[in-house]
Amino acid sequence: MATKKLVKLVKIPGLLRYTEGLNLQQRLWTLSKDHRLNYLIICEHSPVFTFGKRQSKGDFLVEMGRLQNLGAECHATPRGGLTTFHGPGQLVCYPILNLRNFKSSAKWYINQLEELVISTCSEMEVSAERCEHVGIWTGNNKVCALGVNIRTRCTTHGLALNCNTDLKWFESIVPCGIEGRGVTSLSRETEREVTVEEASQVLIREFQRIMECTVVL
Repeated sequence: MATKKLVKLVKIPGLLRYTEGLNLQQRLWTLSKDHRLNYLIICEHSPVFTFGKRQSKGDFLVEMGRLQNLGAECHATPRGGLTTFHGPGQLVCYPILNLRNFKSSAKWYINQLEELVISTCSEMEVSAERCEHVGIWTGNNKVCALGVNIRTRCTTHGLALNCNTDLKWFESIVPCGIEGRGVTSLSRETEREVTVEEASQVLIREFQRIMECTVVL
């Protein structure tokens, strides 16, 4: 049974195009489903706006035409939620887990991801919490977006933690469709430069603790 709690780390160097990330997730999801394997993808994306399942087709087409002019790609996704941004300086984490190896509960899994982000922020001296909206927040500002997809008890998509992201990208959208709220980053909250590399080391350590697993290379 112990081998089922191993999670293979897939750390992508440089900037990953969003479509390449989707293809990688699909390949690993198939392996997870067929062989009960687990993976943890860590990456940074080149600039991209993504649209979740709650976005209507009409809204998607209008937004895509507007946002593509800003120099970022635009893609519809099977994750939950509405519009968000991914780009340099943002730690993107895609756990590809067979929940049969952990606990076959979507509610439990989402709670664990939230705890992972809150704990990672705390380790970096940033106070973060849940609120009535999806994601993890510091006060009135979102520091991490969450959006998952679970099929046949295997997970894709995950979380995007702002480290030293250029927050001006978010000025062109209403992040995740939540009016009256802002966006922040670990660098802004700590008043120092927090890199994706630094934050990813903390997140991987906390992932092992919270998911009660061992991350292997």
